[in-house]
Amino acid sequence: MRNPTARRVAAGLLLTALLGAACGNADTDPSSSGDDGGQSISGSIAIDGSSTVFPIAQAAAEEFQISNPDAQVSVGFAGTGGGFEAFCAGDTQISNASRAIEKDEVECLEEAGIEYTEFQVAVDGLAIVTNPETDWVDCITFDQLKAIYEPGSDVSTWSDVDPSWPDEELKIFGPDPDSGTYDYLAETVADPDADEPATRDDMTQSADDNVLVQGVQGEPGSIGYFGFAYYEENAESLKALEVDDGSSGCVAPSAETVKSNEYPLSRPLFIYVANDAMDQEVVSEFVTFWVQNAGDYATAVGYVETPNDVAAENEQALEGLAS
Repeated sequence: MRNPTARRVAAGLLLTALLGAACGNADTDPSSSGDDGGQSISGSIAIDGSSTVFPIAQAAAEEFQISNPDAQVSVGFAGTGGGFEAFCAGDTQISNASRAIEKDEVECLEEAGIEYTEFQVAVDGLAIVTNPETDWVDCITFDQLKAIYEPGSDVSTWSDVDPSWPDEELKIFGPDPDSGTYDYLAETVADPDADEPATRDDMTQSADDNVLVQGVQGEPGSIGYFGFAYYEENAESLKALEVDDGSSGCVAPSAETVKSNEYPLSRPLFIYVANDAMDQEVVSEFVTFWVQNAGDYATAVGYVETPNDVAAENEQALEGLAS
C-alpha cells in the first residue's frame, strides 16, 4: 500500500507553491497575520472526528504550519461520533464530520453552552470495495448491500447474496459505530427505516480506514466500504464496485460521478467550529485559511470540491463570525 501520509504531505507542499504564487506576498496570505508584520502565529488547535475528513484536515494543517511554525495543529480520527463527543466536552475547537450533526449532538452542545458554525469542505463518494481476485462481481445493488450489512443479517457467503455467485465465504469489513461513514451506510442502505439505523456487528470493524483498506486487500472474497479517497489511494490493490440504487443502473465512483451526484453514494463532508474559539487568532486564521482554500485541499487528497453556491455560503458564514 502506498503511504497516504506521504501523499498528504506532498499535496501540502505542492499547494504551498500554488497558494504562495496566488497570494503574491505575506500581506494577502491567509495563513499569515496582518497585524504582526508577517510573524508566525502561535497557539494550539485540537481537531478530531471523521477519519474520512482526516486527510483534508491533515493537509490543511501541514500547509498552515509551514507558514506558521509556532502553531500546533493536532488532528485525530476518532470517528464523527467520537469527534462530536470531544467537541461537546470542550476538548477540541474543530470537529470533522462525514455527516451532518444529529439531534442528540446538537442538544449536547446546547447544554454545554457551545455555539458552533458548520462549513461544508468537500464532497465524497462512499466506495464499496472488494479484493481484486473477486472476479464474479462488478456491480452491486442497494438490495444486495442491504442483505449483507443489515442488522441481524445471516449472509455468510457470496451465494447467499446472489445464487449466481460462488459459494465463497464473504469476509465483511466496515467502520465502527462512532464513524459517520457507518451512519451514512446504515441510514442510506442497511437500515433506512429504523429510528436508530445500524448495521450488522458481526464483522471486522475499525475507526481507522487504513485498517479496513488492509483487511480488504488481504482477503479474497472480502467486501468493505470507506471514503473514495482511501480507495483512490490504493486503487492498484483494491477493486471498486459499481453501485445500482435501482434508478440509474450501475455507476462507478469517480470524481465526476460524485460531483454530479450521479454516483448514488455521494455525500457532503463538514467541519464544525466552536464560535468562541474564533476569538483565538490561531483558530480564526486557520479556519479562514482552510475554508477559503477548501477546494484545493479537497482535490489535492482525492475528494471533490464543494459546489460554488456552497462555497459562497461558507464565505458568508466566515463573515458572520468576524462581525
